[in-house]
Amino acid sequence: MKAKSFYTTAILITAILIILNLVSDQFFVRLDFTEDKQYTLSKATKDILKELEEPVTIKAYFSKDLPPSIVKTRKDFLDMLVEYASISKGMLVYEFNDPGKDPETEQKVMQEGIQPVMINVREKDQMKQQKAYLGAIVSMGEKKEVLPFIQPGAAMEYDLSTAIKKLSVKDKPVVGLLQGHGEPGLRDLQQVYQGLSVLYNFEPVTLTDSTTIPDNMKTIAIIRPADSIPVDQLKQLDDFLASGRGIFVALNRVKGDLQNAYGTTLNTGLETWLANKGIQVEPDFVVDAQCGSVTVQQQQGMFRFSSNVNFPYLPIIHSFAKHPVSEGLESVILQFASSISYTGDTSKTYTPVAFTSDKSGSLRAPQYFNIQKKWGNADFPKKSIPVAAVLQGKLVGNQISKMVIVSDGDFPIGPQGQQINPDNANLMVNGIDFLSDDTGLISLRTRAVTSRPIKDLEDGTKTLLKYLNFLLPILLVIFYGLFRFQKSRNTRAKRLEENYF
Repeated sequence: MKAKSFYTTAILITAILIILNLVSDQFFVRLDFTEDKQYTLSKATKDILKELEEPVTIKAYFSKDLPPSIVKTRKDFLDMLVEYASISKGMLVYEFNDPGKDPETEQKVMQEGIQPVMINVREKDQMKQQKAYLGAIVSMGEKKEVLPFIQPGAAMEYDLSTAIKKLSVKDKPVVGLLQGHGEPGLRDLQQVYQGLSVLYNFEPVTLTDSTTIPDNMKTIAIIRPADSIPVDQLKQLDDFLASGRGIFVALNRVKGDLQNAYGTTLNTGLETWLANKGIQVEPDFVVDAQCGSVTVQQQQGMFRFSSNVNFPYLPIIHSFAKHPVSEGLESVILQFASSISYTGDTSKTYTPVAFTSDKSGSLRAPQYFNIQKKWGNADFPKKSIPVAAVLQGKLVGNQISKMVIVSDGDFPIGPQGQQINPDNANLMVNGIDFLSDDTGLISLRTRAVTSRPIKDLEDGTKTLLKYLNFLLPILLVIFYGLFRFQKSRNTRAKRLEENYF
């Protein structure tokens, strides 16, 4: 009787496992206990996958025999592809390949744009370098997008979802870059251009008396105008807002000349145009104890040398509001920024999104820059000065429109051939996304594994974690042993009873 019961139970368990395997091919379930839901796909990604009209093929290329940290990246990417395939209802298929299995495959992968990277591997107490591939090719029909390097800890979902979106989108919205008043060109905004080109056509736009802003232009970016903007062109910008579209503004209210160590105000007409909408960009210099440095030449005896000196006029912004424009940003470097305030009424929604530190201040222009000044706490009497903000509502006319304002016109501009701070580019791209895009991909761009080094924890927390890691496994083994011992003891006691059979 007992043998029959055992076999029945075994058959039932086997049947349940088979059914679960079959069901798991159709449904993907994963519990995510991470603080920022790192392993939960966003609504934006799910919408993109559900709206696919053509099949998407993803060929992932990962080398074998990788270190554990890289193997985790491969597993995370595989898990993500499994979930993508499940949500797409068969419109997305994937495969994994090892480019190193033969020279012909490796050569083909390199020609496709996936290059090997060198990683450090410890083997027999020795550190050596190993060639590895960590990339993927996303294709739809004849079109394809290459992910040349899937970086451990990076925003994998953003890269993959935007690649799919780029292939599937038919008509990209147009974002205009205002020209004609000393603004930078597209070449000066390379990182911003790369970030926007996934979902938009980023094009220069020049306003004249005889032209109007094209209807297909969804957003206009006004970056660091140096000359006056005529009133009739500001009227065109008003008409643009009245149609319900958005404008991104990064302006210099003051300008600093490091060579002459002097700073003055700058008037282009844009500041008055903003003031009429309630946005006051003050003609002052924001200073911050958290700041960048400048290189100065110093003379000591017969020797002349260069040294870096902290320069509070270059604030490094670490404080951000919880808002799509600033979501995920960690550090934005500004130069000669000004303070922003709101003087409008409550019919519009004003939201500051970036702030100075708790040790900051503002100095009215004009200002002489004393590079050698020894700054103290008394020089930073203010805190949390807004340097970027969002304005929404009926800004002009009866339609709802939006603006993003940053009080430093130079923050997204990089010297040709040089990279700027990534979050500087992210701030502008996020702002354009907020004004233009309704897919929700904006929240994924800066979504990556956050570094939380144990050295930054308090001593008590570090001690608790240390002993918990050491003692918890031992305690679990002891408790399990006691449980098994008690269970065996109870079983023996039952067998000694007279009516046991």
